[in-house]
This record gives sequence, structure tokens and C-alpha cells, in this order.
Amino acid sequence: MFALNAARLSLIFGILVLALKWLAYLLTGSVALYSDALESFINVAAALGAFIALWVSHQPADDNHPYGHAKAEYFSAVFEGVLIVLAALTIIHEAWGRLWTPVALTSLSSGVLVSLLASGINAGLASYLWQVSQKVNSVALKADSLHIFSDVVTSLGVLIGIGLAWWTGWWILDPLLAILVALNIFWMGGQLVRESVGGLMDEGLAPDKLAPLHEIIGGQMNGALQVHALKTRQAGVLTFIEFHLVVPANMTVKEAHEICDRLEVALCQKVPDARVMIHVEPESESEQRGVIVYGR
Repeated sequence: MFALNAARLSLIFGILVLALKWLAYLLTGSVALYSDALESFINVAAALGAFIALWVSHQPADDNHPYGHAKAEYFSAVFEGVLIVLAALTIIHEAWGRLWTPVALTSLSSGVLVSLLASGINAGLASYLWQVSQKVNSVALKADSLHIFSDVVTSLGVLIGIGLAWWTGWWILDPLLAILVALNIFWMGGQLVRESVGGLMDEGLAPDKLAPLHEIIGGQMNGALQVHALKTRQAGVLTFIEFHLVVPANMTVKEAHEICDRLEVALCQKVPDARVMIHVEPESESEQRGVIVYGR
């Protein structure tokens, strides 16, 4: 529920920031501020998508989805990435005409102040969502926080560019900056789609996350001979860990079960919301190749 509340807060503040940025655009007529406001439309759509995905992901497992619904978060992130790419193309289309017929901007002071207020709200929201995403291991909230943070950076760049345009009188800087913003948004959207598709394709954990698991397994497998065929994947807040545990041929089922329990407890303490599956094998099934973990 903590993640759902954060997503709800993101949606509420996203609508507020959108209203402020759209006001800044109407006050100035700046195509760069227009691009900034258009990205806020994407923020609101993304926040709504994240909220729905988190609600679905928190539904309990059922007969049709025995592993739960955690992967719903990846659909939200893919949706957000696609929206970001479409927004970038729309901004480039709007700015292209202004390249050839630059327009002097009006009411800059009022528009800049409103945009600064919106950026301040976004900065606070991005920081909060990032902290929550790290706490609950939510890919949807992480995508939302990174998107909003990049929006803050983009907004500051836009305001600096508008200031330079006003100071120099080179109003062509306004559409040029809008196009640069659009290219940055396009790259960000592509990254989000790539990462989310990776989750849907069951990519394994990164090496820096696998190393601590090897350490835990090696320290808790006393009595067993080796661990091999280690597989991992991430599904939203859930982390699936699977491996084969080789034990002496004369070990009882009860003794092997105790080792499995010890390993599972240690791994779940290290990785919140882990789902551990251990396949016990006799020593005749020992492997000599691949990633192998031995006890200390």
C-alpha cells in the first residue's frame, strides 16, 4: 500500500505541475516552455499508468496467475516510454516551424517564475518517489522518479536558454532548445522501453546484485557439497532465485531440508520479497562447469 500511496501522490502533483507549466507557456508563448508543458502531460499519463500497474501488481496470486501479478509494473514502464517518445516527436514538429520564423517572447518574468515553482514541486516529488522505489523495490516508481527528475533538469535547461534568448535577442534559441529537449526526452523514452522489455524477457540480476547472493549461499550451505545452475529474474517487486543444491548421498531428507530452510531465510533477509526455489540433488549430480558455489 505504501507504493500505491506514492503513485497516487505522484498523480495528484503531476496534475498540479501540468497546470503550472501550461500557464507558463500561455504567458510567454515559448515553444521551449510548450515542450516542457507537453512533457508534463506525459508525466500525468505515466503516473496514472503507474498507479494502475501497482494496483494490479499487488493483487494476490490466483489460479490463472500462480506467480502473482508483479510484472504488471513493466507494462506501465513500457507505456510510459512509448508516450515519452511520442511527446518528443510532437515537440520537434512544433519547434521546426519556429526555426525559420523565430518569435519574440512576452511576459517572460511571470512565465519563468511559474515554471520555477513547478520545477521545485517536481524536484521534491522525484526525490520522494526515488526513496520509496528503493524501499519497496518498485520498477514503476523508479521509472516515474527518473522521468520526473529528468523533467526537472530539462526545465532548468529551458529556463536558462530562454534567459539567454532574452539577453541576446536571439529568439531562435527558443526552438533550438525545444528540439534539444525533445532529443533528450526521446533518448530517455527509449531507455525506459529497453529496461522494461528486459524485465518482461526475464533478464537475470546484474553482477553487482548476484555477488552478495553467492556470498550468502557460500556461507549458509554448510553440510552441502555445492550449488550450481543458479538462475535469477526480477518481476516488479519480486525477485525469483532458483538453484540446485548438491548434498552427500547418505544425507537424510530432514538434514537437506534444514539446509534449504537456512539458505531461504538468509536470502530473504538480504533480498526483500524474494521467492527462493531449491532443487536438492545427490553428489552424483555434481557439476564441474558453469557458475558453482562451494561452502566455506
